[in-house]
Amino acid sequence: MAEIKTKGGRADAVSADLGTPDGASLLAKQVRTIVGDRLDGKEIKIPDPDHPIMISPAEGKVCVAVAGRTVAESTRALRLQEKGYPTVYYLPRDDADMSLLVRTAHYTYCPYKGDCSYYSIPIGGSQSENAVWTYERPHEAVAGIRNYLAFYPSRVDAIEVIS
Repeated sequence: MAEIKTKGGRADAVSADLGTPDGASLLAKQVRTIVGDRLDGKEIKIPDPDHPIMISPAEGKVCVAVAGRTVAESTRALRLQEKGYPTVYYLPRDDADMSLLVRTAHYTYCPYKGDCSYYSIPIGGSQSENAVWTYERPHEAVAGIRNYLAFYPSRVDAIEVIS
């Protein structure tokens, strides 16, 4: 039998007899009931018709430049369209010059996509601080952008899509 002990409304301990046919499913159901759609206390939202997120291959080549240098260039970029936001191009890390990027301590969370980490591009000066973001472990609904890089248009010199 599964047992969940709570403390202050949060799951404190979870146990189940996984040797029974219903043990795992009972445990999962109880965890969902107590925790709901949250991960480490963070709300998780699933894209839906009211807040769609569409990911598709970008047509052509996407190039990102800073201070006269090509930071990233890819024919394998993804185009992410999310309601209420401008289109964002995500480029595979393999297609970026990672030696030009420096990981920062900046961090954000998106309930639709997950935990987000940032990079600066030192050759771009202060304009290019936290210019790049990435989802290393995105939520399942947007798993396609895992380990891809996106760039703020205002923090780089150019993001060009060449057909």
